[in-house]
Amino acid sequence: MAKRSLLALIFIVFCTQFIQPQTVIGKYAGEFLAIGVGGRPLGMGGAFTAIADDITAAYYNPAGLAQMDYPQLSLMHDQRYGNLVSYNYAAVGIPYGKDFTFAVSALRLAVDGIYDTREALYDANGDGILDIRTNDKLDYSKIKEFSNQDWAFYLSAAKRIDDKLMVGANFKVIRRDIAEFGATGIGFDIGAMYRATDQLMLGASVQDVTTTLVAWSTGRNELITPTLKLGAAYSVSLLGGVLLPTVDFDLRFEGRKYASTFNVGPVSVDPHVGFEYNFKNIVSVRAGYNDVKQFTVGAGIKLPKLNIDYSFARFNMSEDDRLPDSHRISITLTLEEPRFKR
Repeated sequence: MAKRSLLALIFIVFCTQFIQPQTVIGKYAGEFLAIGVGGRPLGMGGAFTAIADDITAAYYNPAGLAQMDYPQLSLMHDQRYGNLVSYNYAAVGIPYGKDFTFAVSALRLAVDGIYDTREALYDANGDGILDIRTNDKLDYSKIKEFSNQDWAFYLSAAKRIDDKLMVGANFKVIRRDIAEFGATGIGFDIGAMYRATDQLMLGASVQDVTTTLVAWSTGRNELITPTLKLGAAYSVSLLGGVLLPTVDFDLRFEGRKYASTFNVGPVSVDPHVGFEYNFKNIVSVRAGYNDVKQFTVGAGIKLPKLNIDYSFARFNMSEDDRLPDSHRISITLTLEEPRFKR
């Protein structure tokens, strides 16, 4: 309970920094957009830029949507930090014609049920401090609740140029709310995928390619600077299944320095590495290491028209200091019927 309360306090203090009238800032502004989506990619440490062959491609690399041959619907739920933070994702993708795919996605990160005591203080001496020695007290009937919510909505399109090359783009709207304060932003992502050989796939995407401005109702502005994601994946037949090792590199240009894995001046580099072993396209096991120094594992099962994927992440910290583990589960419905095929 103490750890939960401490986490809540830290989270609220962090969030309130964004409702003070200050100048434009451009570091860590869009962190909630970097969490990742989908039980399969997250089980592989988020190394999915060069794979991106399902509806979650809209998040990792929109070009990968062109690999979809059937309409898909995906849902994911993630409870973080001892159920303090709720994270949800939903997406729908529809192939169109021979070469195009269109998708709509939404994600929400929130802390709900935060107590607001700003109007509940009976301040006997008017010093603005709760002090029982001066008969100060809280009027519990005036305590309200509010939520801290971060939303992102994606409209995505992808096109297959030929048998080797695919391109795609996202238009996204960001909405952030803390009590009565709110912010809105609009951004763009672009991506490309290239099948170098039957086994080797290469991918690249630029998130927030034009730099995304998030404007708060208080007059404060945040800038989400571009992130370049580069990835490679190589498939190998093994013991009746397919082994798929993959690696991604996130390059940012906002001077994260020692907060990143590697840095050269203002340029920071954070790797994701992972693998998946898929046995006869029925059962999969996965493992990886992500950009926030978490080891991840996961598994998936493919049923008729339905994929169920689970991933687990743990911070590499001592037992006494470690944050609670993260469990993610996602389902993907594929309308895999001849009448729906591209």
